[in-house]
Amino acid sequence: MTLDELQSTVDQWIKTYGVRYFSELTNTAVLMEEVGELARVMARKYGDQSSKASDLQYSLQDEMADVLWVLVCLANQTGVNLEEAFAANLKKKTQRDATRHINNEKLKVNTIDSSN
Repeated sequence: MTLDELQSTVDQWIKTYGVRYFSELTNTAVLMEEVGELARVMARKYGDQSSKASDLQYSLQDEMADVLWVLVCLANQTGVNLEEAFAANLKKKTQRDATRHINNEKLKVNTIDSSN
């Protein structure tokens, strides 16, 4: 599915089942809520926090999809074409960061033998 198809699919779902989009401000708040739920899963799965029984209702893929859903809703509401926006953003990053990360010593693999 392309981003254009994704935006169209979400728009059709909203018109069929969702009655209407929530306001842009409400969807921004919902986006923050969904990012928080994703952060909870990440902190427990990959971080140092231990899980609680209530965490079992959350899954990484579902939380990522929720974030994407609300982001697509906001794009639809504000007239942003995500395919065009992403292509422009990728071009900007590529031009700006062409050598930035390659030359970042912090990102290079440490080849020092730690057995000494």
